[in-house]
Amino acid sequence: MTVLHDIDPIALHLPFWPHGIHWYGLMYLLGFGTAFLIGRRRVRAGRFPGVDENGFGDLLFYAMLGVVLGGRVGYVLFYAFGEFLKDPLFLLRINEGGMSFHGGLLGVMIASLWWSMSKRIHFFDTMDFLAPLVPAGLGFGRIGNYIGGELWGKHTNGHWGVIFPRDPDLGPYTNLPIEELRGLHASGALDPFARHPSQLYQAFLEGLVMAVVLLWFSSKPRPRYAVSGLFALMYGLFRFA
Repeated sequence: MTVLHDIDPIALHLPFWPHGIHWYGLMYLLGFGTAFLIGRRRVRAGRFPGVDENGFGDLLFYAMLGVVLGGRVGYVLFYAFGEFLKDPLFLLRINEGGMSFHGGLLGVMIASLWWSMSKRIHFFDTMDFLAPLVPAGLGFGRIGNYIGGELWGKHTNGHWGVIFPRDPDLGPYTNLPIEELRGLHASGALDPFARHPSQLYQAFLEGLVMAVVLLWFSSKPRPRYAVSGLFALMYGLFRFA
């Protein structure tokens, strides 16, 4: 039996804010919170020589800005540049469109470079420290993608396949009221449109697996570039897969 995606992307509806609080935004908070807890523990364990908890707090704050600003700018430039040319204010309408990992990564690297230069710390010492903190955000972010019903995979005949109501391949069934979709799903009429929940595959690989491997690998002193290099290698392989 396939699964009908039937999740409200808004976690909390607010009378004074028409867009409400989305699960995707909460996933960002969970990612940042988890990164803070892991990073603080690693600082206390002496995994970032010469940096105390206050310095780490500053680094994480700048990295958060890099993720949010870089992710948004990256999305607009890479995926919606035409919309931006028509209306530059599209960049500020965060309720339209999304975020880009590539832009977020560049934003974090720029913020980390600035912080590293201000502290006179080698840039890749900072990146090696940050790399094990990133998978938490990736994992929670992919869960947010699944809840939001976006970035689905290819069609599948597997019983774990998911029917996404916004899938344009649904044809006449696209964007029907969820009540009608439930009836069609129960009858099996939507099964041919089931897709791989690739967001969950990525949450497992880019989130959990990468976090475990990187935290284990970085638990002992490693040569400079090794931890961040392993992160780049694993992310590339998992994203390609």
